[in-house]
Amino acid sequence: MMTKESLMKKEVHVAVGVIVREQQFFMTKRLDHVHQGGKWEFPGGKVEKDETVASALHRELQEEIAIDVLACIPLIEISHDYGDKKVCLEVFVVDNFSGEPTAQEGQQQGWFSLAELHQLDLPDANQAILEKLNNLYS
Repeated sequence: MMTKESLMKKEVHVAVGVIVREQQFFMTKRLDHVHQGGKWEFPGGKVEKDETVASALHRELQEEIAIDVLACIPLIEISHDYGDKKVCLEVFVVDNFSGEPTAQEGQQQGWFSLAELHQLDLPDANQAILEKLNNLYS
């Protein structure tokens, strides 16, 4: 049944970068006080009004992990409802970038193998990304 709350819930459009180098994936851990806090995630952020997904990805990865995206490949699009928030993730593989990824907001960071990614506590919406990466990298 559609409730007033579910009709009011806005979907957040997010550009996500799967940063990959030599079969390792760069992840950051969400700060405890934010939505899905304490979980590991692929870096990225909100697509602003009047902004393309590509420019949002470029801007967010500069702000969050201090890299410049030189090229990226679309990986998957995911819609997920967390109950308190709906997200639409547009996910790109970023394997061509300049700079060394470094978390800019004080959060934990690391490079992980595909097997190690499966051991991390990730937001539910990221499970589909792992499945896609399994097909590409295993």
